[in-house]
Amino acid sequence: MAQKWVYLFAEGSKGMKNSLGGKGAGLAEMSKAGLPVPPGFTITTEACLAYFDAGKDFPEGMWQQTLDALKVVEKQAGKTFGDPANPLLVSVRSGARVSMPGMMDTVLNLGLNQETLHGLAEATKNQRFALDAYRRLIQLFGRIVKGVSGERFEAILDEYKEKTEGKGDTDLTVSMLESIVKEYKQLYLEKVGEEFPEDPYEQLRQAIGAVFDSWYGKRAVDYRNYNKIPHDWGTAVNIVTMVFGNMGEDSGTGVAFTRRPDTGESVMYGEYLSNAQGEDVVAGIRTPMQISELEQIMPEVYGQFSKVAAMLESHYRDMQDMEFTVERGKLWMLQTRTGKRTAQSAVKIAVDMVAEGLISKEEALRRVTPEQVGQLLHPFFDPKDKGKARADGRFLAKGLNASPGAGTGVAALDADTAEEWAKAGRDVILVRPETSPDDVHGMLPANGILTQRGGATSHAAVVARSLGKPCVAGCEGIRVDTENRVITVGERIIREGEIISVDGTSGEVFSGSIATVEPNFLEQKDLLTLLGWADEQRRLGVWANADYPRDALLARQYGAEGIGLCRTEHMFFEEERRPIVVRMIMASSEAAPIERARAALVPEIEKAREDGNGGLVKELVAKRDKLESNPKRLAYFEALDGLLPFQREDFEGIFEAMDGLPVIVRLIDPPMHEFLPPREELLKEVTELRCCDGDSKELAEKEKMLQIVEAMWEVNPMLGLRGCRAGLMYPGLTEMQVRAILEAACRKTKEGIDVHPEIMIPLVGHVEELRRERDKLEKVAKEVIDEYGVKLDYKIGTMIELPRAALTANEIAEYAQFFSFGTNDLTQMTYGISRDDAEGKFLLQFVDDKILPFNPFQQLDRDGVGKLMQTAVTLGRGVRPQLEIGICGEHGGDPSSIEFCHMVGLNYVSCSPYRVPVARLAAAQAALDHPSK
Repeated sequence: MAQKWVYLFAEGSKGMKNSLGGKGAGLAEMSKAGLPVPPGFTITTEACLAYFDAGKDFPEGMWQQTLDALKVVEKQAGKTFGDPANPLLVSVRSGARVSMPGMMDTVLNLGLNQETLHGLAEATKNQRFALDAYRRLIQLFGRIVKGVSGERFEAILDEYKEKTEGKGDTDLTVSMLESIVKEYKQLYLEKVGEEFPEDPYEQLRQAIGAVFDSWYGKRAVDYRNYNKIPHDWGTAVNIVTMVFGNMGEDSGTGVAFTRRPDTGESVMYGEYLSNAQGEDVVAGIRTPMQISELEQIMPEVYGQFSKVAAMLESHYRDMQDMEFTVERGKLWMLQTRTGKRTAQSAVKIAVDMVAEGLISKEEALRRVTPEQVGQLLHPFFDPKDKGKARADGRFLAKGLNASPGAGTGVAALDADTAEEWAKAGRDVILVRPETSPDDVHGMLPANGILTQRGGATSHAAVVARSLGKPCVAGCEGIRVDTENRVITVGERIIREGEIISVDGTSGEVFSGSIATVEPNFLEQKDLLTLLGWADEQRRLGVWANADYPRDALLARQYGAEGIGLCRTEHMFFEEERRPIVVRMIMASSEAAPIERARAALVPEIEKAREDGNGGLVKELVAKRDKLESNPKRLAYFEALDGLLPFQREDFEGIFEAMDGLPVIVRLIDPPMHEFLPPREELLKEVTELRCCDGDSKELAEKEKMLQIVEAMWEVNPMLGLRGCRAGLMYPGLTEMQVRAILEAACRKTKEGIDVHPEIMIPLVGHVEELRRERDKLEKVAKEVIDEYGVKLDYKIGTMIELPRAALTANEIAEYAQFFSFGTNDLTQMTYGISRDDAEGKFLLQFVDDKILPFNPFQQLDRDGVGKLMQTAVTLGRGVRPQLEIGICGEHGGDPSSIEFCHMVGLNYVSCSPYRVPVARLAAAQAALDHPSK
């Protein structure tokens, strides 16, 4: 049986979205429900993929099936395609399986030529309308099918509009439209090299091919890359009988949502434009009226549409985005699909629909994406600073609050400039007269979007909401002059490249930058409700990475159940502590061999005592005492002792903040040279002091510092003396840290705080490193607990961040009470890539060129790094069945990585405090998608 490429609307259903696309499935479902849908059919996404496989030829049988379906539509519509007397006109519309607003192409009014033009004018008794439809066809066909610049067509149109009193396209006369059609055809001939096609079937064939081609258009590819939509889905093509909203004041077109897409409020929200076709609303060329105003103009149509909207939302159990046309007082439904919405709206709609009994809690959790939760934690403009900006006269204008949020950046007046400046690291606000799908590559990296024209359902607004970016649309108080590269507000001029701020929540625009503040998480009741449901579902714990008490308090506020990574070295960088660290490092080069010699005497003294050799004991003790009192050794340990109170104070604050919850403290990890001035900087200073006869004391100090830095210098310090290696080579360093940790724990325990410290030894590659470190740290722990006389449960574990550690996890588990995957370093070691070097040089290009499917430092590489983790989990729990295992790398806040952690059986993920709510939802979604066996 031949492949079925084409489905009449009556043959499809909502369950065929993958083949019919979202639009085709929606039209099929509305047709089955008896709603007023124009007759039509859908060419499948499989046909699109076959078209590309065949080198852009229609697959066998598709064109004939198209012609056969067209005959059925002709009977349904009572008109004939290409008939001069009673012509059928159709639109050719794209429709992927997920909404990609404005990213692909549509051609309207196909079937018009010189003969059918007269037939349409006679049938409708409206020559002006027929000419307007024809000029739209030439313009759309020329731009979309043949690639003629849309601006060239617009320039011709604008020239004639300027001659009218109202300056609008509805003011164009019949004679003007005849002239416009003539000039359009001449432009088409000049640019394409052939006459505009008169054959309606040739128009249809080329338009279908153009819509297929738009699947791989730049804006569609950019949009899919940004939203992680697969490129191998293809687009369906919908051939729909034309219904006309530009037939007079009793006609029009509109876009509406069953709930507000910006706030989620349960009210009809949208816009209507009288005497217009659909692209007029989306393009934002004319400012439409609110959908509620339609009730005053056409109460019967509005009542019918309201009932249809309510029925569709109930049927689909989600907020619907609907397109409709009114032709001479008759309502026609052109589309229904799940509506794009802001993060705030997504959460409110999900929670409200559970309360209304439309969906379950589980479905609500699936409806909201982790990225949307992250957007709700984005900052907004500080009201005080915003008020000051207003008082300083920096308020420029107010438009429609099309997509909430706060954005500041330099004004870029075209998408190419916005993209270029953003790649150079500049914060950008894209400013356009109105955006079109061709602007999407500039919208993607922008901090915000501002348009002079357009409404709440314009292209700019819809795309901004889907991207979670602030947008002010229809800001008619400004004039965007793309030719002279300026924005004018009255007599005021803002030049391209100057900083502006857009408030997508209020619709206000300011010059200059405005300070931002963090949202109050605890005031977002709907989000708290949703995350409460998430906590009921998830199996993974969600912990936080926090280095200071303030971070720990914030993490707990966001719902963290523990601290999975507290980095002790961050505490050393603070201004009052760093000089002590430098002093300790400076003293270590001379103190370390002395301390090692002293330590070596301890077992010798014990052996001499066991042998009863008193003379030797006396001799060895004297040597030990002499070494212990060595000034160089004392200077080193004095510096260490100076750090201890600071560390203890930090840990006390963290333990107090996390009362009752576990806290994993990682012992010092980075190379020691990071605490000292850079080698090149020191070399320059020493050279200048020598050449210029500088201060001799300062020179001596700098030379000694340089000598130490030179001795510590490593070609690749991240693979050198760091982590547990530093603990083994710097006497007393990690012992001081453990003493500080456990003294803080004991003190807080005495105060009634429920403390659960876990000490993490980093960068273990060989079990002997871990065994030696643990042995000496256990001694310190016992001393501290005995000194304070408290009962304290603590753990000593390790960070799995080296491939060898993962592969020998069974050996390491003998000495580790917990594992924590440090996936930042584990990814570096597995790929052989230095992240700091690679991301700025070649890694992102590798992703763009598809050498790598994604940045492995942002999303966990399941096939490589993931297999090492799985191996470590299996080996570790083979030795310790109840081994606690988590992840503390940046992947701990990435939804895909969280899903993998759930799948391999980790106990928790740990991420930055701001990512905790994101991780809570992602962990719940992982549990729903992968139920425990």
